[in-house]
Amino acid sequence: QVQLVESGGGLVQPGGSLRLSCTASGIIFSINAAGWYRQAPGKQRELVAVITRSGITNYADSVKGRFTISRDNAKRLVSLQMNSLKPEDTAVYYCNIGSWGQGTQVTVSS
Repeated sequence: QVQLVESGGGLVQPGGSLRLSCTASGIIFSINAAGWYRQAPGKQRELVAVITRSGITNYADSVKGRFTISRDNAKRLVSLQMNSLKPEDTAVYYCNIGSWGQGTQVTVSS
């Protein structure tokens, strides 16, 4: 079955950076689009960034210019580089490649 494992979350000060990773198994990784979503307390899950199998990317307006999604098909890996983090970026971040990962907590606070 599909298994997605996220890592890289943590506590960071405003203005800092984090890099999230999602490794996949049980799927033909290279033919799937991949996305990162986030869910803050009391809010709905929202799309953060998506990358197609050909590498075309799209971002939520709130993260454009700060976040970068990338993929390595050989390693079955999707990453999210997050720079200039803000307190409003605090959320549980989920990877989606046809299925959901367990999520990784990102907290931006001084």
